[in-house]
Amino acid sequence: MSAHERIVMHHADITRALTRISHEILESNKGPEDLVFLGIPTRGVTLAHRIGSLVEQFSGVAVPVGDLDVTMYRDDLHRNPTRSPRPTRIPEGGVNGRTVVLVDDVLFSGRSIRAALDALGDIGRPAAVRLATLVDRGHRELPIRPDFVGKNLPSSRDERVNVRLVEVDGDDAVTIGGK
Repeated sequence: MSAHERIVMHHADITRALTRISHEILESNKGPEDLVFLGIPTRGVTLAHRIGSLVEQFSGVAVPVGDLDVTMYRDDLHRNPTRSPRPTRIPEGGVNGRTVVLVDDVLFSGRSIRAALDALGDIGRPAAVRLATLVDRGHRELPIRPDFVGKNLPSSRDERVNVRLVEVDGDDAVTIGGK
């Protein structure tokens, strides 16, 4: 963490937020039936697995979790052409007729989610698509709104929000600071 960053969520805050999101998903879906969680790499995949584990803990039913790479569906590849595509892993049983919950770490402009919707459309036809995000920082460029939010974090466009997760980064924290 740099001197210009401050921690806005610690491990306990992230755990509490994911627990609340998991309960909200179960409530809005009226149980775990026909749910599929698809994480958007990198940290969205980790969060999807954590939410899947919590949902199983609360409901006693394992919900399939997969990865949805959106790299080749992004409209900003010209600005960052060095992105490496990651594998897309759709759980057995697919997405057709199921409620898919897309999981991402930070919702900002909405462009990653637009790309995820395009990628999902190439995979199948879900009955419904929902969006869960750990942090919603605003500044939407597209008409996309999350269904489940861990923390609304108003920020300036010049600030950077970083999510660190123990599985990827060695610790759990959300920080905000200058670029």
